[in-house]
Amino acid sequence: MTSPTIPVPPSTNRFDASAATWDSDPAKVERARAVADAILREVKLDPSMRALEFGAGTGLLGFMLRPRIGELTLTDVSDGMLAVATAKIEASGDPRVRARKLDLVADPLPAERWDLAFSLMTLHHVADTDAILRRLHAVLSPSGTLCIADLDAEDGSFHGAGFDGHHGFDRGRLSAQARAAGFRSVAFSTAFVMNKARDGVERSYPIFLMVATA
Repeated sequence: MTSPTIPVPPSTNRFDASAATWDSDPAKVERARAVADAILREVKLDPSMRALEFGAGTGLLGFMLRPRIGELTLTDVSDGMLAVATAKIEASGDPRVRARKLDLVADPLPAERWDLAFSLMTLHHVADTDAILRRLHAVLSPSGTLCIADLDAEDGSFHGAGFDGHHGFDRGRLSAQARAAGFRSVAFSTAFVMNKARDGVERSYPIFLMVATA
């Protein structure tokens, strides 16, 4: 589903600024489709599942998974992204999808519990990995599943100078952190490889899918 053409709230936040054209980028669509396919390979989804997308943006990944799950809650902190996601929900007429402003890092934990939580390229923007893993564990139902797709450890060239997040993740260390947060089983696969030109050289950046069971 593509984003309707709508105005988004003005903001200095770069995600707000790019929200209106986010779904028009073929590279982002290809990446989301590859991750959706990887989740479908690795996790048994069913229509009874209540799912939460953390850092959902426009809901690009969530809408790809929507036909295989039940209720879907798209959460983000960007007003621009949420405006686009809300417009897509309204256009779809799907009563079981909702968009919600929620900062799982800082806001009080919601009372709801979900069977599935997933994110794409969100974790490397969160400063405290251990804390967010604990909070994601807390919002899952018993035996719920967490799917995180993000960058393998890289040299900082993916975002370039000035980026203050994580330069990807070492799979072994992230697995240990997930287990310390309460997850019982953790498995990794490579979901996608992004190619970017850096200083005139084509660079490859693998994106892993981590699947963890609460």
